Amino acid sequence: MQFLKKNFWTLATMAFVLVLASVGDAAAVNSGTSGSTIMQTAQQKATSVFSSVKTIIFIVGGFGLVGLAWAAIFGKVNWKWFASLAVGLAILAAASSVVEYATGSTEATTAGLTTTFGNI
Repeated sequence: MQFLKKNFWTLATMAFVLVLASVGDAAAVNSGTSGSTIMQTAQQKATSVFSSVKTIIFIVGGFGLVGLAWAAIFGKVNWKWFASLAVGLAILAAASSVVEYATGSTEATTAGLTTTFGNI
């Protein structure tokens, strides 16, 4: 706590500089040539980030399933871990379908964000 009190303004300045350095396209004014607005750019970036994070989480979840399989071989299965991993991966796989159902829009599918279960 003492560290935060002594260095509050330094940390705040570093955070401000980091935010300014990472603004990128979001602060760009629509020049009319690109044909995209700030919100379209934000939607594209959010879709890209979600797709990338989804892939990474599936890979990490695969390693978790391998670890649980090894635990099952030796009779040390923690069923709480298995249930939480299975439910978490299922929710992640159906995330875009849940968003489409809640919003009533299919823009996520047209933007390239598809569900792992398939759109029904």
